Order: sequence, then structure tokens, then C-alpha cells
Amino acid sequence: MQASVIIKLLRQISWWLMLFSSMVSAETFSIQSAQIIPIGNGHILNAEIKYPLTLRVKEAIENGVPITFSQQFRLIKSIPILGKYWQWNETLWSTEIRYKLHYHALTQQYLLVDLDTRHQRNFSSLSGALKALGRIEKLGLPPKYLTDLDNLILQIRSGIDLNALPTPMRPGALISSKWHLTSPWVAAKWH
Repeated sequence: MQASVIIKLLRQISWWLMLFSSMVSAETFSIQSAQIIPIGNGHILNAEIKYPLTLRVKEAIENGVPITFSQQFRLIKSIPILGKYWQWNETLWSTEIRYKLHYHALTQQYLLVDLDTRHQRNFSSLSGALKALGRIEKLGLPPKYLTDLDNLILQIRSGIDLNALPTPMRPGALISSKWHLTSPWVAAKWH
């Protein structure tokens, strides 16, 4: 082969790899912003999460399959051992908020239910339900861990609880990349 043909082939391969990687990254949940704000004697968290769903997940919702979303939070005390090169992390507190989203065909509404409080909200569109799901406002943080803010990190991530899917769907979802949309852990900013 000539060098020009090899270079052309490598350019095409790199273009396809960039396109594939952008498609993969576009199909994962992402924490757009997360801020911890002091209020009175405590602190609250405001955050925004984007939920780009794959076609497979959208189809499941449109067909009435309930999808459970999980928002996870953990408060970590990071203690530097060797300066910035090595740190010891201790998880002080962690919690999870779970929501179930499903489509009700009879009313043509999307139902979003907080599984802890059983508070239910109805939406006329999937995008409206996902936008509400992704808006975290004034989430109170445990004051007993917030007396010393030095080296304190609050991390957030969100994903779909695949084990909450109906039993016949679980094996396929567990091995399919179209269902693995969990965001990476993201540190909130202190204000």
C-alpha cells in the first residue's frame, strides 16, 4: 500500500472513532451543575442533571415499563497524607433518592414518583418529566458533618437502577450498553 492510502485510511478510522466516542458520551447522564449554599445554620444543595435517554430506554417508557432513577450523594472527608499526591478518603455520609418514571397510556401522562415520600407529579411530556427529575433544589445536607468544611467533598451521581426493571427485561438490560447511562461521580462546589 502507498503511504497516502494508509494515511487516508487512518484518518477515516480516527474520524469514526471520534464520532463513536461522541455518541457514547452523549448517551450518559451528566451532572451539569452542583452547588452547596450556606443557609441559616446549615447547607443546601442545588444541582441540575441531564438525562439523555437512549432509544431503547425511551421505548420502554413509552410502552409503560416503569424505570427507576437513582440519585446518589456521598460526603467525603479527604485527608492529605503526602500533600496532593496521596489522600485518605473517609465517607462520612451517603444517601440515595430514588424516583420511578412511567407512562400511563390511559391518561397520556408521565408519572414521576419519589419512592421515599410517595409524592407523585404528572407531566404531559417525557422531556418535562426528565427536566423535573434533573432539578435538585434546596436538598438539606446533614449539619452534624458540616462543622468543619476543610477537605470536605460532596459527590453526586445518577443512574438507572437496572435491578428494579421487570424480571424478563433485566438480563438483557444488564448486558446492553443502551441501558448503562450512569453519570460519573461529580464534586459539588461550595459557595
